[in-house]
Amino acid sequence: MSAPAPPPGHPLDRLAATIAARAGADPDTSWTARLLSRGPEICARKFGEEAVETIVAALSGSDDDLTAEAADTLFHLLVLLEARGLGLGPVLAELERREGTSGIAEKAARGTASAQSGAKEL
Repeated sequence: MSAPAPPPGHPLDRLAATIAARAGADPDTSWTARLLSRGPEICARKFGEEAVETIVAALSGSDDDLTAEAADTLFHLLVLLEARGLGLGPVLAELERREGTSGIAEKAARGTASAQSGAKEL
């Protein structure tokens, strides 16, 4: 069973559709097409850069800075998912699967090393 798409008109749904549509666009005229044409490695690197900028904004920026960086991070995550041929659907399905499950129980079910060893996590 696949997860439902975000509600019609939801910004993430529209953004994911736009990213998918731009995959075949001219990289000289579309930032999204340029990223996708460079492959998952570059998309992952850009996602990482944006994630770090989001952390910096969370620690020392204004609420507006954090909001803008979080939006950039979500955009680049969706680009990375598209670069890997996944899109938003599988992520929504995984979130749906986890819904209502304790984070501690979910990690233990995955058999993560920290859950098995009892290591303290953040």
